[in-house]
Amino acid sequence: MIVIARLAILVGLAGLVPFLAGAAGLFLMPSKSVAILAWFYIYSAGILAFMAGVYWPIALQLENRTYPQSPMVCMLLSQAFFITAGIGLLLQTSHQIVLYTVAYLLLYWVDARWMRHYWPNWYLKLRLGLTLTVVACQIAAGAWFYLVHTG
Repeated sequence: MIVIARLAILVGLAGLVPFLAGAAGLFLMPSKSVAILAWFYIYSAGILAFMAGVYWPIALQLENRTYPQSPMVCMLLSQAFFITAGIGLLLQTSHQIVLYTVAYLLLYWVDARWMRHYWPNWYLKLRLGLTLTVVACQIAAGAWFYLVHTG
């Protein structure tokens, strides 16, 4: 168990690097902003879809109905976040900013409120830190976009 926790923490922290690099890159390399924004939101969609996939194995293991959420709820949550990630790629940047910021907050809220019985305490603490960092990066990218395009 300790090995899994350490690995999850390491992978989670490593997963923040592209978010941090993307947000910082907008301010440090504005001439590359079109590519950075495209890459940032493709990565945002990929990680949101990946995190949505966490609910699939939960849904598949709930046949005994001993958990508070039904398998159908878990499966629908997974699909809702997955589809949101994909639809976000089709939107204009101004809409992506809002969609991905809200989606990441909702994903954590679902984990902390409805799915907390499935996760060890260390995981929810990790997720909170990761989510706050990702949301800060989403807000930074959005602030950059609005400063450049409305300022």
